[in-house]
Amino acid sequence: MQYSESRTRTLQWLTYASIGLFIISFLMIFFYVGPEQTQGEVQRIFYTHLGAFFGSFLLFIAAFIAGIQYLRTRQEKWDDLGLSAIEIGLGFSLINIVTGSIWARPIWNTWWTWDPRLTTVSIMWLAYAAYMMLRSGIEDPNRRRRFAAVYSILAFSSVFLTIIIIRIRPDTIHPVAAGPTSTSEGIEGDFAMSTRITETLLFTIFTYVVISITVLWHRIRLENRAKQIQSRKMKLLLNA
Repeated sequence: MQYSESRTRTLQWLTYASIGLFIISFLMIFFYVGPEQTQGEVQRIFYTHLGAFFGSFLLFIAAFIAGIQYLRTRQEKWDDLGLSAIEIGLGFSLINIVTGSIWARPIWNTWWTWDPRLTTVSIMWLAYAAYMMLRSGIEDPNRRRRFAAVYSILAFSSVFLTIIIIRIRPDTIHPVAAGPTSTSEGIEGDFAMSTRITETLLFTIFTYVVISITVLWHRIRLENRAKQIQSRKMKLLLNA
């Protein structure tokens, strides 16, 4: 797949925008919004924690849609999209897990606890990590793409469970960052969302969404370039 000059220029501008948004969000996190009254400075990691989750959520949705589209059309581009989205989504969700663990240490006095929300996010990450391992073990390309499409559709159930578990399990200690505040009253680690906290949070989420789209576009482009190089190698071998 050849990239037109206009699409390349769009990707360049999107990359610059991502860098700019990241710098602005960094400045907002450390200079615009002050330390939270209850948790203090450690609460600043909350913005990256939730932003990374939304980035991974968007990427896993993309993989889910790509899986459906591949089964419908059998077009290889959808398999490329699914693979790229899951690769990057794993990275974003790992950031979410690691920052959550760092945040939990001073708040819950432990790096990790098998809370329903933490358990489901771990299952989600392992489910998509298994996708990468199982996919690499299938040699036939058509069979590999079919398997990957079906698996990405089924694996999305772990994302859905991660999102709703905090609302269907009252025993979770994980605070609710969005929605009715009454669901998280009295939860250790909960905090009030002031205007500046809300503004910084929404901007950071938007930043991570833009970054996830940008990195995904770069990854798909890299996949296409790799296939072009492989095709040229095969032609050279056949002509040798």
